[in-house]
Amino acid sequence: MSSDLTVGQLASAAGVSADTVRYYERLNLLPPASRTRAGYRLYTESDLERLRFIKQAQSLGLSLDDIRMLLPGSEAGLAECRRVRDLLISKLEELDARLGEMRAFRRRIVAYLKECEQALAGKREDRCPVLFEISHSTHSEAKPTKSRALRNRIDAKKGRKP
Repeated sequence: MSSDLTVGQLASAAGVSADTVRYYERLNLLPPASRTRAGYRLYTESDLERLRFIKQAQSLGLSLDDIRMLLPGSEAGLAECRRVRDLLISKLEELDARLGEMRAFRRRIVAYLKECEQALAGKREDRCPVLFEISHSTHSEAKPTKSRALRNRIDAKKGRKP
């Protein structure tokens, strides 16, 4: 590969679009490209390596702002290692929080599924309990236990047995 790459060649080699290359350059994630007399951008193998680094870091879940924090130091010394460690700790904490939310969401879905199965087996009244719970929930997230109590209160007011 030639040492000078056009924006299209760089983009193709890195598996991104030319617009992405220009965008990263505007964000200063890539250094400004040199220009031909006609104004075409020319990139180097170093730019390609940097672009590949950016894409690899993104695949690890790092945002462009996170990546920007990692790029200025091209040295792989202990100061950079500390920054990477701190960033990874932060990402791990975010991931653990999201996993906790996902586990809670899964529990809620399992409870809803159980209610649907009971309704379909004829052990409940003639309506979908989940849709009823969601439509009568006063919270942003319908929760089976609170919604069930609400449904029972509504049914009691209408003279139905829970």
